Amino acid sequence: MNPNRLRNVPNRVPIRNALVSTADKRGLKELVDALWQRSPELTLYSTGGTFQTCLGAARTAGKVDRVREISTYTGQPEMDGGLVKSLDWKIYLGLLSEPFNQSHGADLERQGAVAFDLVVCNFYPFETTVNASGTTVEDARAFIDIGGPGMVRAAAKNFLRVAVLTSPERYGSFLASLDGDATDLDTRFDLARIAFSTVVDYDRAISRYLEGVAFDDLAVYQRVGSVP
Repeated sequence: MNPNRLRNVPNRVPIRNALVSTADKRGLKELVDALWQRSPELTLYSTGGTFQTCLGAARTAGKVDRVREISTYTGQPEMDGGLVKSLDWKIYLGLLSEPFNQSHGADLERQGAVAFDLVVCNFYPFETTVNASGTTVEDARAFIDIGGPGMVRAAAKNFLRVAVLTSPERYGSFLASLDGDATDLDTRFDLARIAFSTVVDYDRAISRYLEGVAFDDLAVYQRVGSVP
């Protein structure tokens, strides 16, 4: 294995394409309104309920043509239960493509993909779910987020170009850090550190919960034989 090691990276990255997928939608409308004021050509790519929130903000701002649903962008509908909506080659090309890399640029062009400059993502509320009275192991399993942490990890790895926001509490300071419509390398690196810490905390909460589950708790499931 010989991963790329870069020397020349951009400091200033204008925000042109943002990937948005949030369970906690506090402050999201205000964030995208402020981003459109800074970057009128910004396009939002979003999932499920987040798409509806972004679309509502877009109608108010006159930016309906600047919001795209992920399934329309990828050409793949999500699985029943809201699964696999963001786990797509086209999305990860946009998250991991490195700046100034001609081969990566050719990959984006071949797939008709865009390079994402910003990811706004927070996860299914796992801890809130498991701390509620009467929660079963199946309730907990349903609230284990897969796509969100995957997108956040990819964006954080590529802090050379991508900024990632994992909490509504950081929207204000992020907007204040912008140089016009652009992020700088220091800000993106700081957000990457926060993002990886957020993923670790989330996975740790899942691990702690599963460690406390006894085989007797699996009685919630009716065992019906083998997979056909």
